[in-house]
Amino acid sequence: MNYQHLGSQGQPLALPIGKVLCIGQNYLDHIAEMNSKTAPEALFFIKPSTALCHLQQPLLLPQGQGEVHNETELAVLLQSPLSKASEHEALQAVWGYGLALDLTLRDVQKRLKELGRPWEIAKGFDRACPVSGFVAASEIKDPQQLEFSLQVNGQPRQAGHTGMMIRSVARILAELSQHFTLLPGDLVLTGTPAGVGPLLPGDHLGIELNDFFTLQTSVSA
Repeated sequence: MNYQHLGSQGQPLALPIGKVLCIGQNYLDHIAEMNSKTAPEALFFIKPSTALCHLQQPLLLPQGQGEVHNETELAVLLQSPLSKASEHEALQAVWGYGLALDLTLRDVQKRLKELGRPWEIAKGFDRACPVSGFVAASEIKDPQQLEFSLQVNGQPRQAGHTGMMIRSVARILAELSQHFTLLPGDLVLTGTPAGVGPLLPGDHLGIELNDFFTLQTSVSA
């Protein structure tokens, strides 16, 4: 695996490569578009470190397993351990914020859901988590006041505002830390807004986080 955490200017960060922890169903509009049912408990799942790759590399999608959907998410990079943390403690452990694509084998996920089985194989395949560089937390006054977007072939597909999250960044980190010890270099993905859909070979993607950065990538043919 050729992946290293990068700053927003592309500089390598002195943090190890850890696990990727994710929350599902954290935006009401995405819950509605998926016809999903909500529950009081958070829906957490994990991607392996082998899912990580850099967002500006061409996206390599699995073949013969049905549609692969985009899910654009705010990604949180940790710099210190968290265990049984409060929300205030959780934010102190953040190195910075970036964007990630939670690529999803949608047909595989649907089949596993119908069987009542876990669906990590729909989310955790190699290169299933393309990630941008990270903006230092000191540059972001409030992680709940961030806007991000995805364009596919010049057409808007997803637009999110972190103020619309059901669970805030601080709450996600604090709740996760009640179940798992979080370590330096771990990434936390915070959920996707509406607008998920299939990616196809040859697609060109534009991904933006506020005024911090705009990235271009493509789907490999």
